[in-house]
Amino acid sequence: MGIVNTEIKQKTIKGDISLTGVGLHTGKDVTLTFKPASANSGLAFRRIDLEGAPIIEADANYVTNTQRGTCLEKNGVTIQTSEHVLAALVGLDIDNAIIELDASEPPIMDGSSKFFVDAIEKAGIIELDAFREEFVITNIVSYTDEETGSEILVMPSKEYQITTMVDFGTKVLGTQNATLNRISNFKKDIANSRTFSFLHEIETLLEHGLIKGGDLNNAIVYVDKALSPETMEKLRTAFKKDSIAVKPNGILDNLTLHHPNEAARHKLLDVLGDLALIGTRIRGKIIANKPGHFVNTQFAKKMSKMIKNERRNNVPTIDLNQPPLMDIVQIMAMLPHRQPFLLIDKVYELTDNYVTAMKNVTMNEQFFAGHFPGAPVMPGVLIVEAMAQTGGILVLNTVPDPENYLTFFMKMDNVKFKQKVVPGDTLIFKCSLITPIRRGICHMQGYAYSNGKLCAEAELMAQISKVK
Repeated sequence: MGIVNTEIKQKTIKGDISLTGVGLHTGKDVTLTFKPASANSGLAFRRIDLEGAPIIEADANYVTNTQRGTCLEKNGVTIQTSEHVLAALVGLDIDNAIIELDASEPPIMDGSSKFFVDAIEKAGIIELDAFREEFVITNIVSYTDEETGSEILVMPSKEYQITTMVDFGTKVLGTQNATLNRISNFKKDIANSRTFSFLHEIETLLEHGLIKGGDLNNAIVYVDKALSPETMEKLRTAFKKDSIAVKPNGILDNLTLHHPNEAARHKLLDVLGDLALIGTRIRGKIIANKPGHFVNTQFAKKMSKMIKNERRNNVPTIDLNQPPLMDIVQIMAMLPHRQPFLLIDKVYELTDNYVTAMKNVTMNEQFFAGHFPGAPVMPGVLIVEAMAQTGGILVLNTVPDPENYLTFFMKMDNVKFKQKVVPGDTLIFKCSLITPIRRGICHMQGYAYSNGKLCAEAELMAQISKVK
C-alpha cells in the first residue's frame, strides 16, 4: 500500500451556493452554504452561528456519536448528520470545500443527497492547480463490529468502488445489495436514495423527541409490525397528516420508492459520506456488509491512522547496488552547487511529478567539526537544504539548459524533524510536486528518510532564475 500523486487535478466549487431547510433531529431551520476552498484544504464545516465561526474538519478522529447519523465534535462545537452532505461532495469528485451552517445540523431536505448535488452543480465545479493524492490498496483491510456482525473491508481495485449489502431480518425489507462501480455514476444511481427507518424506530424516536424535523417526505418508513389505531393517530399527529396508511409494499404512504433497492443504495450513500472522513482518496473497492455509521466511522478511523503511518514511513524503495539515474558528475552538470555545499550524491528516480535522491553522510563532512564534535549530528537546516537541492533537480529538469539557471528558496512551511541524522547514515530524499511547475516556480512536498524512518519533512517553494 502507498500514497501516490496522481495526474488528476484537485477540484472545488466555482462559487457560493445556499440551501435552506430543517434539521431532521433538531427540527431547527438552517441555511447551508457551499463555498470554494483552496487546494489541499479538504472538506470542512464552519458554524457561522457561533462566535469566531469555528471550523470542524471532515475528519474521522472528530466523530463522537453515530446513533442517528454521524456527529462530529471539535473543541465542544458539533456538526450532526454530516454524511449526506459529504456524500454529495465526494460523489461529484470534489476535494476541497467549506460547508457553512447557521445551526448544528444540515437541512435534511428529502433525506437523500439529491438537493446538495443539484446545488453544487448549479454553483459549478473547477479544477485547482494541484494534483490529487490517492492511497492505493494492495492488501485487504477490514473492520468488524462483533456486536452487530457488521463488516466493512477494502480490497485492491483500479478505482474507488463501493458495494453494500443490507439484511435487517424482516419480511418487509429483505436482503438488498447496491454497487457503485465509478464515482461518476453517483448522481444518476445513488444521490436520490432517501434515508429510511422502521416503524418501531420511529416510535422510539418520537417518544424521545429526536425526530422533530421529520415528515413523510424525507424518510421512507418500513412498517415491520401491526399498526394499532393509537399508533396511527400518533403518527398522523407527528407528521401533520390528515390520514396515514400502509402501502402494499410495506411502507407508509406519501412516498414512492425511487429504486426497488433504495434502502441498500442509501446505505451506500452513507458509506460514501462517512468514508469521506478518511481525508484521503482511496483507490480500492469497499465491500460493506450490514453497514452503519458506527462501523463506517471506525473503519474510517482505522484507514486514517494507516495512511498517517504510511505517509511517515513511505520510504522510497531504492536498490543502492544498481547504477543511479544520475551520479555526482551528472548532478554537478545540472546543479550550480559545489563542495562543501553540494549535499546530494545520486539521483535514482526522476519523473514530471517527483524525484528521489540520496546522500551518504560521512564523518568527513565539514559541518561535523563544529556540530557537535563530541556527538556529531547533521544540522536540520542542511537536511532541508539537501531536500531542496533534490527538488532543484526536479525543476531544472524542465529547462533545456539547466547549467544556465540558479535555484532560490521562496518559502518553507510545516518543517518537522523526527529523527537525528549521524555519520554513517544514508539519507534518502523524495520531493513531489504539490502544484504544477509554472514560470519556474516549484511548490513541492519533501521527505527525508534515514534507517527506514522519516527523519524530516517540509513543504518547499523554490524558483529558478536565469544567470545573467
